[in-house]
Amino acid sequence: MTTFAQPGGDSQAIADLIKQVIKDTANNAPRSRQVSIGPSEVGEECVRKLAYKTMAWPEIPADRDPWASVIGTAVHAWMAEVVFAPRDPKGERYRIESRVTVREGYGQLAALRGSSDLFDRTTGRNYDWKIVGTSSLAKYRRQGHPGQKYRVQAHLYGLGMANAGEQVNEVCVVFLPRSHSLDDTWVWIEKYDPQIAHDALARLDAIRDLVLKTDPEKNPQNWALFPTADSCHFCPYRLADSTDLAKGCPGHTKNP
Repeated sequence: MTTFAQPGGDSQAIADLIKQVIKDTANNAPRSRQVSIGPSEVGEECVRKLAYKTMAWPEIPADRDPWASVIGTAVHAWMAEVVFAPRDPKGERYRIESRVTVREGYGQLAALRGSSDLFDRTTGRNYDWKIVGTSSLAKYRRQGHPGQKYRVQAHLYGLGMANAGEQVNEVCVVFLPRSHSLDDTWVWIEKYDPQIAHDALARLDAIRDLVLKTDPEKNPQNWALFPTADSCHFCPYRLADSTDLAKGCPGHTKNP
């Protein structure tokens, strides 16, 4: 792990050192090393990405920039510890960063668990914070919904809270601007519907079943059965110009 071992150096050398320390720390955090699928990934539109994840396929080695994730983690911690915990010191109204079980494991299926950002017992509303850049914030606001991935995640956490005995009425995704004024905050809210969560879990199970049935590891031609989606940015399985899907995916192409 990179350390501040050497004194001196010019400004660029110091900048490079700080960047590397941040990357080393972030990329070795428990969340970064997570192997099993979590609630935030179940709604992923790219079937191939979920297939890779289901198989615990090795990620493509890359010098990924974790800064957006670091900011997100820091804001989540601040919202929990500084904003909401002092407002409810006895934990009577809010469940903050609460671990929930969306589905217990059975057979060869691992349990699906995660950490819900905030549940408000007064309103029965589950909140999920998303700290996003300018273009993403504009896209969500323009389209009027958070997309399949975030919508599914919201209802999965709603299901997790219901499993924990809470009365869930609504799910809410709060988009907070990463680099500009809080005036640009945008909120999506929807009535909680457990069927959305169950349908997403059934889709995930179907992808897993197809992986087991077709065994693309031994039959590489079967990777074609797993369509892609236009969500390649930051994908750990993307390998530009790859012609061997066992080594990596070249990225989204229009599916037949």
